[in-house]
Amino acid sequence: MNKVIAFFKSKIGKDSKDSISPLMQWLNPTLISAEEGKLEFAHTIRKEMTNPLNILHGGITASIMDDAMGAAVYSLNNTHAYTTVNLSVDYFKSAKAGDTIIAQTNIVKKGNQIMNAECLVWNSDKTSLIAKGHSNLIKTKMDLSQS
Repeated sequence: MNKVIAFFKSKIGKDSKDSISPLMQWLNPTLISAEEGKLEFAHTIRKEMTNPLNILHGGITASIMDDAMGAAVYSLNNTHAYTTVNLSVDYFKSAKAGDTIIAQTNIVKKGNQIMNAECLVWNSDKTSLIAKGHSNLIKTKMDLSQS
């Protein structure tokens, strides 16, 4: 087991207030499961995450996906950081303040320079798909061993 996965596994059942990602600190999901390239988070929708229709804002949904996919890439214990090149999201259902949603991430293809990731966002019992997204992430020059 790589050291990053060991770290993620130690965070299962805990919130994300101490994440290295300021966005994830604000989103504050609870990690449900962690495997190399596959993470699952539970998010409780807060009022400030909603739009004027009082449903989960699409931009917040995209942010949840982007941050979760970035964490999944990080779980691979890479030597360098990766950053998002594109993000595509399809929205199917809504969620409202007080609801819990589940973000499931998966690294689809691990290339030398580009990684392809997907994220499915479900309602709390995983019976209804809220949104589906995919992203390509590119390797940067930022050496993670130096940070």
